[in-house]
Amino acid sequence: MRSKLIRAEQVFNRFSDWIGTFSAVLLLLLVLNVFYDVVMRYLFNDVSIGMQELEWHLYSMIFLFGIAYTLKSDGHVRVDVIYERLSVKKRAIIDILGTLFFLWPFCALVAGYGIGFAYEAYDINEVSGDPGGLPYRWLIKGMICASLICVLISSIGFVLRAINEYLGLQPPHGHETFQP
Repeated sequence: MRSKLIRAEQVFNRFSDWIGTFSAVLLLLLVLNVFYDVVMRYLFNDVSIGMQELEWHLYSMIFLFGIAYTLKSDGHVRVDVIYERLSVKKRAIIDILGTLFFLWPFCALVAGYGIGFAYEAYDINEVSGDPGGLPYRWLIKGMICASLICVLISSIGFVLRAINEYLGLQPPHGHETFQP
């Protein structure tokens, strides 16, 4: 049982790491896109609305998918004044309950609305309102739902880590000297 919980957490953590890598690749693409846009604008006096829109599409995807990795790496915002002074078991309980009662309903709500949002854009064949802008607006709107599904998957690993910490199967996050 113990090793199964640890292994299950590791599987979800690998998924979160993959999402983090995906976000990093998107960041690299964003940097290249901005570089191209700046070079074209200032050296050749050529502006592409589509490339500018691609910048905010990439930026939004970095942000949306980065949330899943941030959760796994414990980089999300929390009020540490109280939380850090609690015992490992109490912190684990807060993490579990916070995920179950706040994060999962939020993910379900926003992903549910996101599906309708993307479908409506697909149904009307929504495109950019600017001439030369990007078509298929439903693709970027669909990323809202896709990213929150990734957050949901990543949060399972987060809950498993909290359960493992509660049971004493692994050290509190960030303490590498633990020997079970």
